[in-house]
Amino acid sequence: MKKMMKKLLLSIALAAVSLSAVADEGMWLLPYIQKMNIRDMKKYGCKLTADDIYSADKSSLKDAIVIFGRGCTGEVVSPEGLVFTNHHCGYGAIQSLSSVEHDYLKYGFWAQSNAEEIPAPGLEIRFVRKIEDVTERVLGNVPSIAGGEEFASLVKANVKALREELAEQNPNREIVVREFFGGNRYFAFVIEVFKDIRLVGTPPTSIGKFGGDTDNWMWPRHTGDFSIFRIYADKDNKPAAYSPDNVPYKAEKFLKISLDGYKPNDFAMIMGFPGSTQRYMTSYEIDEMLDVQNPQRIFIRGERQAILKKDMAASDEVRIKYASKYARSSNYWKNSIGMSRGIRRLGVKASKQAQEESFRQWAAVNTLPEEGYIDALDKIRSAVGERTYPRSLMQYVGEALYSIELLKPAWSLENVVKIDNPERYKTAFAGFYKDYDASTDRKVAARMLTIARENMKEVPSFYADIIDKDFGGDIAAYVDYLYDNSVFASEAATMALFDDFSAEKVAADPATVLAKSIDAFVKEKCKVEPEVGLRYADGHRKYIAGLMLQHPDKAWASDANSTIRMTYGRVLPYSPQDGVEYGYFTTLKGVIEKEDKSNPTEFTVPERLKELYAAGDYGRYADKDGTLHVGFLADCDITGGNSGSPVLNAKGELIGLAFDGNWEAMSGDVAFEPNLQRTISVDVRYVLFVIDKFAGASWLLDEMEIVKR
Repeated sequence: MKKMMKKLLLSIALAAVSLSAVADEGMWLLPYIQKMNIRDMKKYGCKLTADDIYSADKSSLKDAIVIFGRGCTGEVVSPEGLVFTNHHCGYGAIQSLSSVEHDYLKYGFWAQSNAEEIPAPGLEIRFVRKIEDVTERVLGNVPSIAGGEEFASLVKANVKALREELAEQNPNREIVVREFFGGNRYFAFVIEVFKDIRLVGTPPTSIGKFGGDTDNWMWPRHTGDFSIFRIYADKDNKPAAYSPDNVPYKAEKFLKISLDGYKPNDFAMIMGFPGSTQRYMTSYEIDEMLDVQNPQRIFIRGERQAILKKDMAASDEVRIKYASKYARSSNYWKNSIGMSRGIRRLGVKASKQAQEESFRQWAAVNTLPEEGYIDALDKIRSAVGERTYPRSLMQYVGEALYSIELLKPAWSLENVVKIDNPERYKTAFAGFYKDYDASTDRKVAARMLTIARENMKEVPSFYADIIDKDFGGDIAAYVDYLYDNSVFASEAATMALFDDFSAEKVAADPATVLAKSIDAFVKEKCKVEPEVGLRYADGHRKYIAGLMLQHPDKAWASDANSTIRMTYGRVLPYSPQDGVEYGYFTTLKGVIEKEDKSNPTEFTVPERLKELYAAGDYGRYADKDGTLHVGFLADCDITGGNSGSPVLNAKGELIGLAFDGNWEAMSGDVAFEPNLQRTISVDVRYVLFVIDKFAGASWLLDEMEIVKR
């Protein structure tokens, strides 16, 4: 059995690096660059070596790329630990630091010295220090025909032992072991985490979020989507908790910044941490997405967002509290709309069905039943069929019921017996209440409880036991009772609770009663998930391995999983439909043209920006054509998590920050469409222009290495 597994692993490894890759599609693993990508990259104009991009033994471009927060990418752009990322990536930290008196969201913020940089509590930046292929150590003792619980338990034990070993070898480092190709390969990542991160600069929302929801995922785009932070370290340049004694991090590697711009067909490369793709998704999963998941998400989030938007428009205090929450919800809401549209319009399901039929025929002729390829698709189909209904219920729980914020402190305290340190709890809960408005949450709760009852075929017991029994089915009356009587609806009452804590009082609180009813429902409806999940995992793993064996001459890229990847292509325009041609860049002129006084939230242009445009005062940041470029396009393969990723030219110099994909190719997480799929990026020259000319923070440019040829 062990011999069979080794043969399988070798086959998959060869399939993954067999041919030079095609530029456009692929979020490529860095250790494979030399074998898989570099020759093709050279054809497209890349001037770098594979070692320049990634080296296990010396400093490389990889060392300037960071995980920003929990879901974005950033890049180090100076020897003093200065980091660029997107405005929407820094949005949560900027919002958290904002108040009505200091509204950094609306007006922006620009430190004029290190002393003015603002600590951002909770924000972390991560460097990947080592990458190691650990497939043999994870799967080496796993029989090739193992599946289900046997496979899962062996892998889990091996990963646990490996993580413990690597943690001992790399003290004070974070160890991450991730599966690739559906669990057919494994890589370990050694990560260094910096926790003293400070806000250096951010443009106002009128630049950093220009276009708002209307322009999100759209081209032409005119958003200055960037923000600036700095990493601080202790005197030995090591990670440390915030201290006024910490100093700017001395970067091992930082990116040079180019003012040379770009032209059509110029080489472009992006490095970052794409979050999730499903390129190996089957037609059965597409049905589940189109018929259940996306429609439910679109409907539920749309209902909640309408309430938030109305309250945010009516109050600056509520706007600041809910700005980040709304942005997170809205982004994936619109993504789901575009995803469904794209999958249907591009006929993705039919393409998947054709691939599946071809696979079935190949497996029947070329493999044995015990190898697991012949019934791989049947396992996926049956698992998806069984999980769709309970998952639809759980989506309503997650999107609707879990969005009732009143429940969060109740859940946090439901198992606490006593409190010995009230001040610690007060500090922790103060963070929650800082961004909480009970009046808004009350409205959300009433709508979410209503649509859950109207749309869920089964509901938690509190509907019958409390709402129906005690309130005659009147959800509005129940919500009034809930918020009028729960201690957690009031910050003052919650803080007082910690001074005289009673587990019995918490248990009797109506918010806790509601929370426990939801918990019991989830536990009951998720009973089937483990077995179904294991069956799906078996089928998924074998299907991917089989595809690689079926097509050994094809270059395969693993799905995104928040690990560092590289993608490359060209600066290119595109034609979304007959008779429509989109250029590959936008300019400041478009910003001015888009100003819309009837929609000031999304399309306000700052007066200072108008003045600079009127004067044509672009300084050294103007393009060769005399205009100031704002955004540009490339056909690189990115997804969520790549936000903030550097766009690099052929020499590895920074030319832009990736921040979005285009509406016409929203199916890209499932199926890449090379003729349509484009990465939208903010031109780094516009970033520097805003820092220098608009904000007057030119001192920051002094620490960057800016090149022009």
